[in-house]
Amino acid sequence: MIVTDPLYGSFNVDKVLANMIESEPVQRLKGIHQGGASYLVNRDWNVTRYEHSLGTMLLVKYLGGSLEEQIAALLHDVSHTAFSHVIDAVFEHDQEDYHEKIYAQVIEKSDLPIILSQHGYDYKELLFDHGQWQLLEQPAPTLCADRVDYTLRDMYTYGHVKKEDVTKFIADLTVVEGEIAVKTVSSAEWFVSTYFKEVIGFFMHPLNVYGYETLAVLLKTALTANILTEDDFLDDDARVMAKLTASSNVDIQTQLSRLHRHVTVVEDGDDYTFYRKNKVRLIDPLVYTDGRLKPVSHLSEKAKSMINQTKEKALAGSYVKVIAY
Repeated sequence: MIVTDPLYGSFNVDKVLANMIESEPVQRLKGIHQGGASYLVNRDWNVTRYEHSLGTMLLVKYLGGSLEEQIAALLHDVSHTAFSHVIDAVFEHDQEDYHEKIYAQVIEKSDLPIILSQHGYDYKELLFDHGQWQLLEQPAPTLCADRVDYTLRDMYTYGHVKKEDVTKFIADLTVVEGEIAVKTVSSAEWFVSTYFKEVIGFFMHPLNVYGYETLAVLLKTALTANILTEDDFLDDDARVMAKLTASSNVDIQTQLSRLHRHVTVVEDGDDYTFYRKNKVRLIDPLVYTDGRLKPVSHLSEKAKSMINQTKEKALAGSYVKVIAY
């Protein structure tokens, strides 16, 4: 199978990857929007978990990761529910880890263990210890394929960075002692700036916060009214929305009427309708210089300042005022 991606180009992938890409659990991710409610309030905020999952797999491959790590990368988000991290707000998972809690359950109820077994793999050894895959996952603030891909993919798709800059950054990536690092300070600074745009300009955008909070309240209402069950969230966004739209519940219909692309909101810390404090996300890429790995914040005051700004804003949270529904 040839897989073509707008960020990384075309790659010929192994048969086991092709089989898993064609499987129902991975195909379901085409209907799961990465930004949760974002696509409901802005039609252009439409990256899916499928695009991100394939992209993360290809980035691991590009960086020289083993076939086993590519498999883990492809499947790392397979348990994401409809509306992605909005469900964390619904079930009050402050660490935004609901999909991780149900990961084993989703894998074991699918045909993925059978597919992997047919190719000689034990799914438990391969999938239930992400800590063994250094390229795929690393604790913040260091780089990992997951974090790099969602940042580049969102910011490129939404027009905040140019393709040539993305290409240059990818070319500047290297792997040293199992760690993803950047070859130049300037590329590390660029990624810190791009991550700032992702966290502050997208995650904490007032309209995005509005959509997230409004949908979370709507889904809680639907659960309480038995219009939805927890199992429904293992479907995709469109099917869950169809159930909500078909409901005759007055509260559901009222809340649905406020979730659209013509809402007007502003950020206002004094007079606000919603307050949201996201999980704090920071990045401090390692730079390979003089034969050593050093965080860019130790090499660049510019990068250090942007990291501090991101942290300060994230800790403060978002105050959103609705002007018009």
